[in-house]
Amino acid sequence: MPPTTSVAAAQTDPDRGSAPRHASVRLYDDAGLSWQPVSQRLATVRRVSLTVLLVPVLLVLVPLAVLAWSWFWLGATLAVGLGLWGWWLAGRQVSAISWIEGTEELVVRRGRLFRTVVSVPYGRLQYVDVQSGPLERRFDLATVELHTASPESGGQIPGLPTAEAERLRERLAARGESQRAGL
Repeated sequence: MPPTTSVAAAQTDPDRGSAPRHASVRLYDDAGLSWQPVSQRLATVRRVSLTVLLVPVLLVLVPLAVLAWSWFWLGATLAVGLGLWGWWLAGRQVSAISWIEGTEELVVRRGRLFRTVVSVPYGRLQYVDVQSGPLERRFDLATVELHTASPESGGQIPGLPTAEAERLRERLAARGESQRAGL
């Protein structure tokens, strides 16, 4: 049986209409929940970043072509191989990131081989950031970062469309305030 976490997430109960019920979030199972994927444009952002990092490596290899031809081919083959592997890996990583808004917490999961499931209760949220670097802005993406009193218990959702990230920040801030008010 796959490991589970003791978190609750909203799920529509077909017998009760749209009333949410609690379900266990499993580490390697969807558990019938409607996970929200991040934008596939995040893979493009990561691939562009990888290309920007590898171009200088290839430019350094050009003088090696003049000095030591065999070393050039070894280095070029290694750089191109790493680039292709990174290109493939970026797509796999991005497709493995998803999130869901539960009734009492936000759950973020990432990873295929090494899966991580992070549950952040709304009552523990102190503030929610929306961040976007120059490359992310070019692709209309942003990262939502969740901050709690403990740095280890926060989380982030990268690669959301900017408008969706801003709406999520507002919803999470409102839910955090309402649930904290009862403490």
